[in-house]
Amino acid sequence: MQYTVVLMLPVNSYKNGTMLSVVIAAMLKPGYLRGFCCFLSFSPNSLFGMGNPLLDIIAVVDKDLLDKYTLKANDVILAEDKHKALFDELVKKFKVEYHAGGATQNSIKVAQWMIQEPHNVGTFFGCIGKDKFGEILKQKAEEAHIDAHYYEQDEEPTGTCAACITGDNRSLVANLAAANCYKKDKHLDLEENWKLVEKAKVYYIAGFFLTVSLESILKVAKHASENNKLFCLNLSAPFISQFFKDNLMQVMPYVDVLFGNETEAATFAKEQDFETKDIKEIAKKAQALPKVNTKRQRIVVLTQGKEETIDTFPVLKIDPKDIVDTNGAGDAFVGGFLSELVQEKPLDQCVKAAHYSANVIIRRVGCTFPEKPDFN
Repeated sequence: MQYTVVLMLPVNSYKNGTMLSVVIAAMLKPGYLRGFCCFLSFSPNSLFGMGNPLLDIIAVVDKDLLDKYTLKANDVILAEDKHKALFDELVKKFKVEYHAGGATQNSIKVAQWMIQEPHNVGTFFGCIGKDKFGEILKQKAEEAHIDAHYYEQDEEPTGTCAACITGDNRSLVANLAAANCYKKDKHLDLEENWKLVEKAKVYYIAGFFLTVSLESILKVAKHASENNKLFCLNLSAPFISQFFKDNLMQVMPYVDVLFGNETEAATFAKEQDFETKDIKEIAKKAQALPKVNTKRQRIVVLTQGKEETIDTFPVLKIDPKDIVDTNGAGDAFVGGFLSELVQEKPLDQCVKAAHYSANVIIRRVGCTFPEKPDFN
């Protein structure tokens, strides 16, 4: 016998200090939540991430800049030709900060920060250029105690991401450059690298990487499915569901944990003809999509802005004036979740860690954090 569980879990706002909640939908056998992670061992390289490593260029800007480059105040897009001058203009006209970034790498960094010891629980694969920015990314990864193994090439420079901050909003424009050059045969397939993949028990990839190397994602996802390990994917941005729908749906049958926010979920539902705008129904319909590994049912975690609660967890409130930068909040949410998941913690603890991490990150510029977490 199976039954549907939909949890509405209150978490913190990443916008205007209002309440957010999390919808978690899963078809679960009795006792499944309690034993969700019982098979895991907690050791170095237990958590694997693969994605687009980028150097974040962060600046507080004005509306005129957004209008000039036709940017929305709160959005994520890939850079087009019309955005090429944006990066230079940011550096020349605004006070900028540089941080190692990229969605998946951010989440792995936050997970490692939450875990603290042992080091190198998180492994990260991605492509960078043989340049100064690439060296900075390697240095930052080492400082964050993640085991980063980059594919380095000299055809494209290290990727960058312009984070244009206006008030509590952020508009991200990613220039993938080298990140777009990841090659399965030249990196993932190498014996020493694949051994690191095999060591992992939990895998996380942001949907952005669907634009880069579908074959790499599928190889990792199939390995996870065949070995009854956990494969996690993020919808990441509306354009993924819209313009990379075929790639997304090739991977979906292998997804054990699906992350997304309310906007991404709505776009996904529209593209999949779910014929509903109700966030709970979207979560349940996404959960019910075909799945290869039938030994474990899919968990769908969607953040959204209503205060409705079915199952309650303590909320970390935040005053709107304490919000510094929402850039990286979603990545931090996932990182906190993964930090507990890989430690065999129950699902409610994963969510508590997720909104704690997000609460910390939105008080700071970029996806950065203090030396140690204060989370119990």
